[in-house]
Amino acid sequence: MYPRPAAPEDPHQPVDRRPRPMIERIGLALIALVMATLFAGVAVASFIGGEPFLGVMGAVGCLMVLWVGGLTLFRG
Repeated sequence: MYPRPAAPEDPHQPVDRRPRPMIERIGLALIALVMATLFAGVAVASFIGGEPFLGVMGAVGCLMVLWVGGLTLFRG
């Protein structure tokens, strides 16, 4: 009734390690920038509203998203 799971990958075949196309990397970095802006907005609103823990968590989220977006853009 349920579909059979896919066969495991052949360990003797090399894995495709080609870098992503530049347009895809730029698009992913732009999405990360939008998400980081949202996290920064949460951080600022939380600090203004007197919620320092939520503000710190929003700021950490912003930095993490910027970091991963930068890795995606520059490392490929």
